[in-house]
Amino acid sequence: MGTTEIENRAGTREWAGLTVLVLPCLVVSMGSNVLHLALPAMSEALAPTNEQLVWIVDGYVFLLAGSLLTMGAVADRIGRRRLLLLGGGAYGALSLAAALSTSPESLIAARMLLGVAGATLMPSTLSLIRSMFADPRQRTSALGVWTASFALGGVLGPLVGGLLLDAFWWGSVFLIAPPVMLLLLALGPRLLPEHRDPDASPVDAASAGLSLAAVLLIVYSITRLAESGTDASALGALLLGTALGAGFLVRQRRHPTFGLELFRRRTFVFPVATNALAFFVLYGMQFLLAQYLQLVLGLTPLAAGVWTIPSALGYLVGSLLAPWLARRLAAGAALCVSLLVAAAGFALLVPVPDGGGLGLYVVASVVLSIGLAPVYVIATGLAVAAAPERRAGVASALLEACTNLGGAYGIAVLGSVAGAVFRSRMRTTASIPADAWQEARGTLGRAVAAARDLPGAAGDDLVRMAHSAFGAAFQVTQLVGTALLLVSALGVVVLLRGEGRRPSADTGHEPRQHDVDA
Repeated sequence: MGTTEIENRAGTREWAGLTVLVLPCLVVSMGSNVLHLALPAMSEALAPTNEQLVWIVDGYVFLLAGSLLTMGAVADRIGRRRLLLLGGGAYGALSLAAALSTSPESLIAARMLLGVAGATLMPSTLSLIRSMFADPRQRTSALGVWTASFALGGVLGPLVGGLLLDAFWWGSVFLIAPPVMLLLLALGPRLLPEHRDPDASPVDAASAGLSLAAVLLIVYSITRLAESGTDASALGALLLGTALGAGFLVRQRRHPTFGLELFRRRTFVFPVATNALAFFVLYGMQFLLAQYLQLVLGLTPLAAGVWTIPSALGYLVGSLLAPWLARRLAAGAALCVSLLVAAAGFALLVPVPDGGGLGLYVVASVVLSIGLAPVYVIATGLAVAAAPERRAGVASALLEACTNLGGAYGIAVLGSVAGAVFRSRMRTTASIPADAWQEARGTLGRAVAAARDLPGAAGDDLVRMAHSAFGAAFQVTQLVGTALLLVSALGVVVLLRGEGRRPSADTGHEPRQHDVDA
């Protein structure tokens, strides 16, 4: 081992700092998992309308996705540790406000502000890891631990949330965050270094507004399209969001503050694209699995949540295996192996509706999680290493923004494919009234609801037809997901050939010729 490599290796302080960095990640992951458990009790206490309920759940996601790019630029300008501590403190305070909400409006406001605070955490933690762990192998291990914290939150969330809801009121699920964020505020200044870009330009307010509006409109539109099919307001939001996004790109040519020049680097754009595609498939699959577990197998939301724990454990295992895999294979080969394992998991899901049932679902979800976790760890490591250290904040934000958008598009596109197959398989029969059949053709949930209003055999026939149609839709989307992962596995081997065997890509200089798109 050379002198430079020894000097670049992280010590006890950095690894202790990593334990501080995973605290907000663990809390955010737990929070996203326990909210759905609290919805029935919260709905009874606050009596929100259906539209308000959607904003309570999705308002956080919308503001999180829309604020990521701005927060990445702010982190580079004011300091990543400073933004992390400010955001962590705000997240804890807003969680307390959410717990004490007495109306749907106040809870919506708290959730949307929590999204803004949450957007400070991901770029800050990821960019600090980039700065603290200069050695590529250590960085991969650190990213594995960082990713594992999200999986651990997925395991602990349903358990801790269930215990809190059994003993206290619905708002108690938001009280997980404040004490952990206080610990972050106490330990962060002692264990985390401060890093910023000394040459960072002021954040362009107009670009920030355009990016926020564009992402909000696009995420809103594809969520509505996935849930309701063709919808005039959703299509209008998509067109307006696309136009504002184009305006953002034009303005960034004159006022570059969001790091879009990083997309000229081959070693940045391909890992980001691979990661976005993986989440495209994952989120689209999860959108359908939630319906399968509850509307086909008849599980309660709590039971369905518990049966997702094996998948979270698989993701945890995959996160911890990623550094071992990265040490033994070149980056392209490691990503290829991981994508092939994930594709095998998706392929195992195909026969689930034909009688595979819950047991095969659990096995398949564990396999695909073990495969997808290293994809995220290795692709993230490649992307943050491809950017200069001084641009780590915007690089992390771009990575996370593309990941969120990839997931949102996965819900919309795969959800639309599933909807088209479902409607094509719902055929009229003499036993089902025309009005009930027309209502049932929309979604599986509407079909099950319509069946409850039909007498005996007619209701049973409609449920059987809906389950069969949904099974066909489920299988088609899993086949599409499997094919996309197989193509991606082939692509990374070709496009990332030779990457991952060189020393750290952190040069802090302009991209070399081979790093720029041909």
